[in-house]
Amino acid sequence: MESVATLTRPRPDLGRSGADDGRTRDRVIGTLWREGPLSAADLARGLGISPAAVRRHLDALESQGRIEGHTDPHKTSCGPGRPARRFALTTAGRERFPHAYDDLAVAALRHLARSGGAEAVTAFAQDQLAGLEERCAQAVTAAGPDRFDRAQALAGALSREGYAATASGLAGGGQLCQHHCPVAHVAAEFPQLCEAETAVISRLVGTHVQRLATIARGDSVCTTNIPSAEISAAHRSQAQQRTEDQPSPVPYVSTGRNPA
Repeated sequence: MESVATLTRPRPDLGRSGADDGRTRDRVIGTLWREGPLSAADLARGLGISPAAVRRHLDALESQGRIEGHTDPHKTSCGPGRPARRFALTTAGRERFPHAYDDLAVAALRHLARSGGAEAVTAFAQDQLAGLEERCAQAVTAAGPDRFDRAQALAGALSREGYAATASGLAGGGQLCQHHCPVAHVAAEFPQLCEAETAVISRLVGTHVQRLATIARGDSVCTTNIPSAEISAAHRSQAQQRTEDQPSPVPYVSTGRNPA
């Protein structure tokens, strides 16, 4: 029987075992990516490990949502009359591999700009953000009329959309910060996406806002300033005063000659 000291002594092989499991599961994922759906028996032969071991890794990957098993009624490798399961990557499982979505989006927008001009890109950006605005509107409306309550609700709604957003109050207003931008690479070339997003934030919060920084321009976070009600009122008053101070146009008076 082992002593208490032996039972409680750290076992150096546990860390290696965890790392080995991770490497083996990466090999399983890589094999499924290259070869498509495979059975546990096919994977075991290809990886050179036992069927029992590969099933343990498949169970773990399936519980993580990285693979999914489908029954193939035409295969009976699991025994007479028992259909085999074939495993394939899920969308989450494919995420670790390279994609060219951003490059494709940039190419499509370049084509749109050449054929329809900047106005077409702007219209596309506004249409693209309309769905985001609609999804966030319910949460923001439920927050009530206060613009900072609405900003907090908007931050939560944007976070659920993948923007990792936060909102904070300042002495002269507030800020909405987005710590992730799903389209930063595309928006770096087409700022119309940022402009359309800023307009959505303005409408949802219920006041004019100002973008101070964007990830697309190389900043670490997208920062939008939300002015306080007092500052907004002062700006409106100043704008109105400037309009009133402008001289009225001199009316045109005809001085045509009398033909007589």
